[in-house]
Amino acid sequence: MPQIAQLAATYSSQIFWLLLIFGLVFFVIGKGMVPKVMGTVELRDKQISDDLVAAEKARAEADAQEDAWRERENANRSEAQAIVAKAKTEAAASTEKKLGAAQKRLDKKLTEAEARIEEARNAAAAEIEQVASEAAAEIVQRLAGIKIAPAAANAAVKEAMHG
Repeated sequence: MPQIAQLAATYSSQIFWLLLIFGLVFFVIGKGMVPKVMGTVELRDKQISDDLVAAEKARAEADAQEDAWRERENANRSEAQAIVAKAKTEAAASTEKKLGAAQKRLDKKLTEAEARIEEARNAAAAEIEQVASEAAAEIVQRLAGIKIAPAAANAAVKEAMHG
């Protein structure tokens, strides 16, 4: 086979060109492109790491702000509840005071009305006694023909009414 016979003559030339191309590829890719790619990868890794650190820091800051906001919100809520409770207490006290004053006015009016009613009752009772004593004296005079003194008629009527 003539192809195998040519192998020995071209073997060293093929190895030379193989090593030369391999060396060129090694230096171009290995020394030129790979460091650039590795630098880009390292830069990307560093950016990702920095971004993760910044994100963690931002999250921690957001958590701290949220906690501070919750504390302020709870304090504001407590303060608002205290203000509402104070307003309710003041309103209740004011209402109680107004009701007390109104009750005093009503009690005074009631006392005055009871006094007027008692006065009117006494006046009506006196008038009834007067009318009854006059009527009794006139009835006795008409039926029995006896004239009775007004004082005696008044005494008899008082005794009959109260007795």
